[in-house]
Amino acid sequence: MAVIGDENAFRAPAFLERTEQRMVIKRRRFKQTQSLEERLAQDTLKLREQAKKLPPGPARADVARRIRQNEAASHFCELLRSPELELSE
Repeated sequence: MAVIGDENAFRAPAFLERTEQRMVIKRRRFKQTQSLEERLAQDTLKLREQAKKLPPGPARADVARRIRQNEAASHFCELLRSPELELSE
């Protein structure tokens, strides 16, 4: 089944296809100085302080959602580091 525009689906963007000059896009990489769990904990504390200052409403609900997401991510990291998940050789 063909969809309009499929003929270009697997081509690179036009600015990368120029043969006379290739652009190299470099990713910005940097080394994290804190673990993910530490960063999540700090962000959660900051968000809890923000939530205390906000009145009930959509903005506070968004902050509460981000807190729950951070807590879930932290729990997931703990699960991944648990000894039960060690791969046997």
